[in-house]
Amino acid sequence: MIELRPYRELGGARHGWLDTRHHFSFAEYYDPKRMNWGNLRVWNDDTIAPNSGFPRHPHRDMEIITYVRKGAITHQDSLGNRGRTEAGDVQVMSAGTGIAHSELNQEDETTQIFQIWIMPNETGLPPTWGTKPFPKGERSGFFVTLASGLPDDSEALAIRANARLVAATLEVGQSTEYRITTGRKVYLVPARGQIEVNGVVASAGDGIAISDEVLLEVSAQQDSEIVLVDVA
Repeated sequence: MIELRPYRELGGARHGWLDTRHHFSFAEYYDPKRMNWGNLRVWNDDTIAPNSGFPRHPHRDMEIITYVRKGAITHQDSLGNRGRTEAGDVQVMSAGTGIAHSELNQEDETTQIFQIWIMPNETGLPPTWGTKPFPKGERSGFFVTLASGLPDDSEALAIRANARLVAATLEVGQSTEYRITTGRKVYLVPARGQIEVNGVVASAGDGIAISDEVLLEVSAQQDSEIVLVDVA
């Protein structure tokens, strides 16, 4: 089953400094049919104005991945961590027993991020944070694992969830594949461009919810960047 969720039909809000779209129920947007996709709970598409951002606020017992699409985001937290994550790279925060953090766009340009929350395997663990630059050439033409809680993905940023996040960049006309283990689900969003997935066409910002499929054949109709989460 492959379900296209067009960007224009997503929930969301505009707050002046923030233009956000929600693929799943979040904040004031509620849709009982879109509460989660497996253990994927949140996928927000955030556009943050220059020199603004999310002030310090708390979380607990959630795996939070930030994928930067454009610009950069600067993180600070109650553990003393501080880091700047640039476009195409990711940061991971395991909220565990509790962590307070801020995510600020300290750039002079708009920043765009995917904010992805995944429910953890176990609650009540100590909080952690990490970031990692991934050379863009490594994901050119095929999917590369960026964050994962699966045992085969030891080189990726670690998360405490039965899930992995992968990304790929495809030039127009290029194609690649992604194999899905029986019983798992996938949620895929083009960060830019336009792609076709098993005959379904999606443009930047559209979501594709996938279940009961074994092989995804992904082709680029435009130069594209693709982010995919594989969950239980």
